[in-house]
Amino acid sequence: MDTVNNDLRAARQQKIQQVFQEVGKVVVGQEYMVNRLLIGLFTQGHILLEGVPGLAKTLTVNTLAEVLKLDFQRIQFTPDLLPADLVGTMIYNQRSGEFEVKKGPVFANIILADEVNRSPAKVQAALLESMQEKQVTIGEHTYKLDRPFLVLATQNPVDQEGTYPLPEAQVDRFMMKVFVNYLSKEDELEVMRRMANMQFDTKIETILSKEDVFAIRDDINAVSISESLEKYLIELVFATRNPKDYGLGEYAQYIQFGVSPRASIALNLAAKAIAYFDERMYVLPEDIKEVAVDVLSHRILLNYEAEADGVSTRDVVEAILKKVPIQK
Repeated sequence: MDTVNNDLRAARQQKIQQVFQEVGKVVVGQEYMVNRLLIGLFTQGHILLEGVPGLAKTLTVNTLAEVLKLDFQRIQFTPDLLPADLVGTMIYNQRSGEFEVKKGPVFANIILADEVNRSPAKVQAALLESMQEKQVTIGEHTYKLDRPFLVLATQNPVDQEGTYPLPEAQVDRFMMKVFVNYLSKEDELEVMRRMANMQFDTKIETILSKEDVFAIRDDINAVSISESLEKYLIELVFATRNPKDYGLGEYAQYIQFGVSPRASIALNLAAKAIAYFDERMYVLPEDIKEVAVDVLSHRILLNYEAEADGVSTRDVVEAILKKVPIQK
C-alpha cells in the first residue's frame, strides 16, 4: 500500500515539474514567481506580486491558470470600481417580480486582482473579506466560494499618484509578498525574440485538475518538520518583535511592529511546500530560509528612521536569518 502511495505521490511531483515546463513555453525567466504562486495554491495562501510594469506578472498568472484545470477570472482594479462589481449584487427581474442574485467575478478558483492598489478601501475590503472567510454575502444570503480559492494580486511600486496603498494590517492576509525583478540579459533577449515574432503562438496543455490540487495539498500536509525546526520558526518570528533579545540592536531602532502569528503558520506551510517540490517529505533549515524573506518582509513595519537610513524589511529579515541559531 505504501509503495502505491509513494508512486502516486511521485507522479504528482512529476506533474508539478511539467507545470513549470508548460508555463516556461510562454513566460521566460520567471520560475521563481511560478514557484511562489504554486506554493500559494497548494497551501491555501494568497500571493501579492510587486514589480515594475512589463515583467509578465499578469501573463504568468494567465498562463498558470491555463495549465491548471480551474476557473479563472481577471479583475482590473480601477478607482471607480465598486464592491458589487467584485462580489455581485441583487438584480430585479421584471418578469418574475423578484430580486435575483447576480454573482460577481470573485466566484472562481483563481482570481487575478490586477493593480489592486488602484481601487478604494471598500473594494479592497470586499476582496480581503472573501480571501479570509472564503465566502461572500449578497443581500441576505451568504455563499461559499468554490475550492480551491486563490487570490493573486499585483501592484506596481511606480506611479503611486491616485493609488490606494493596501493598509499594513490587510497586507498581512497575504501569505507571501513576492518582489518580481528584471530579467537577466539572456532571458530578456529570448523574450524579445519571441515577442518580436508576431506569429508566436504556443499551445498550452492542461496538467493539473482540482483533484490533483487537493491530493498535492494532502501530500504537503504529510511533510514532516522536526520539533527543533518548529522552535526555529518561532525564534525567527519573535526576533522581529524583540530584536534586542537576539543581538539585533542595530535594527531594533528601525522596527515599529514585528510580524503577526500568521507569519509562523505561513513559514511552516511554505517550507513544507518547498520540501515537497524538491521531492522530500521532511523540512530542512534551507527550506525555511528560502521562503523567509517572502513570508516575513511585508509583515514587518518599519519607522521613518529606517526609510531615512535606507534600511528595508528585506535587510532586517536577512540580518535575523544570520543571527538566530537553530537549537538542537
